[in-house]
Parts: sequence; C-alpha cells; structure tokens
Amino acid sequence: MTYAQQMLDAYPAEINLDRGRLASVIDALSTCAQACTACADACLSERAEELPSLTRCIRDNLDCAEICATTGAVLSRHTGYDARLTVAQVEAAIQATRTCGDSCAEHADRHEHCRVCAQACRETENALKQLLPELQPAGATGPPSKSVPQQGR
Repeated sequence: MTYAQQMLDAYPAEINLDRGRLASVIDALSTCAQACTACADACLSERAEELPSLTRCIRDNLDCAEICATTGAVLSRHTGYDARLTVAQVEAAIQATRTCGDSCAEHADRHEHCRVCAQACRETENALKQLLPELQPAGATGPPSKSVPQQGR
C-alpha cells in the first residue's frame, strides 16, 4: 500500500471520490514527475550535437514534472476543496502529460529515457482523464471547467 493510499485512508472527513483511484492518480503523478525530471537530465547528458534537437523535449519534461507535482499536491488536499481549481489543475496536467508524451515520443526510437518518459506520461494522462468526471460536484452540468466550489468532496 502506498503512502498516498495510507494518507487518504487516514483522512478523517468524507471524500466523495474512490480513495483507491485517487491514490493511484496521485502515485501516477509522482512517478511521472520523477520520470520527466530524469528524462530532462538524461537529455542534457546526450552528445552535444544532439542537444539542439532535444531543447523542446527538455522544456516539456520540466514543465510536465512541475505540473504533475503540483497536481498531486492539489489532489492530496481536501479541506476547503474548490472543484473549479482542482478541475483546472487536472486539465492542465492532462495537457502537460500529452504534450510531454508527444515530445518524448519523437525521440523514443533513439533514446530509451524518452521512451520510458513517454510511457509514464501516457499512463498518467489516461489516469487523469478517468478521474476528471469524478471531480464534478453532485448535480453539476456543463463542461468540467464550469463546476462550482464544493466542500469536502
């Protein structure tokens, strides 16, 4: 059992989400942030003549790592929950993982670290997409970004 799962299980108030799914997404975000950070570092260690072609990949790795880490933190907090903020953050993470996954996929045939990172990004993107509908407040209509604040999920 992961620490994210243990902390969610120990949370004393109600969380109107499947705690197991939420823990899985938080863990995926943490793993993706680590993979993206490591991939950026590995890109910087490639041969000097390859660095210009890896510039965008490195930037996308670093953006994705930051956004995934922040999203994991937001999803770990439940007191004073604001659905609009959480949904916007999850949507940003979906975009970041898609962008980084695409960027790394361009180099995956030449760099194993990019292949691994692209896979981590794809898995995290899918986990986030599955969680997104659950973040909607009860009775909400319209697209996720139109949701209203809700206390205690």
